[in-house]
Amino acid sequence: MLFPLTLPPTIPLWEVAIGIIFGVVLGKEVFGGTGMNFLNPALTARAFLYFAHAADMSGTNVWTAVHGYSGATALGVLAEGGKLSEMTGKVVAADKTVLVESIPNGLTWWNAFIGNMHGSMGETSALACLIGAAILIATGIGSWRIMSGVLIGMFGFGWLLNLAAGSVDNPMFAVGPEWHLVIGGFAFGTVFMATDPVSASMTNTGKWIYGALIGFMTILVRSLNPAFPEGIMLAILFGNIFAPLIDYFVIQANIKRRVAYNAA
Repeated sequence: MLFPLTLPPTIPLWEVAIGIIFGVVLGKEVFGGTGMNFLNPALTARAFLYFAHAADMSGTNVWTAVHGYSGATALGVLAEGGKLSEMTGKVVAADKTVLVESIPNGLTWWNAFIGNMHGSMGETSALACLIGAAILIATGIGSWRIMSGVLIGMFGFGWLLNLAAGSVDNPMFAVGPEWHLVIGGFAFGTVFMATDPVSASMTNTGKWIYGALIGFMTILVRSLNPAFPEGIMLAILFGNIFAPLIDYFVIQANIKRRVAYNAA
């Protein structure tokens, strides 16, 4: 159910089928099936499509979930040197030419938070993701520690890069952490993907570290790698790989602390 929400609305259905087959078979079943995979299957499937069928996973027209509008996502425009202008409600390039006409009421932070903007089917509304986070936390399915860790990592590193925006010729540095929260798939990935109980860290301390690593990597990819304007997918997969190692060191630290305590 999560996999199609990460895709463009107009993607060919046969690509969706191939993607989910790759994610389930190679991302989960080969490692032992349900509960044994170390990578998020949905993101594994999306990553496969992203690299195998890049033309249908990026561009200017396929990323529109708002009826009647077409254009690149905000992150896509920023990666090409554009700048977000909340005052005019338009996405403009460095030479002041309009790259994407404004959607109703302009591309304001509030419109981005509600979801009235370009993006894949599940990522546009940070408000809907916030409601989902409340439900997952209340039911004990999603870890609030992981979500908080991702937010801390994103806001911390995003704020540091934002401080250097005046001395660096990179439009992504000028994007504040409050904008990173509502554009792209950050909110969706934080709530529904990073909290996957199988591929995430298991220890309480490890969940904070794991989440902070994902938040940090998201801003790192978005701001310093123009080839990948959306960083949350790669950041979560990166975090999945290091989750067992994080838990190992957390457990070893606990063992050493208890041994020292008993010895004393």
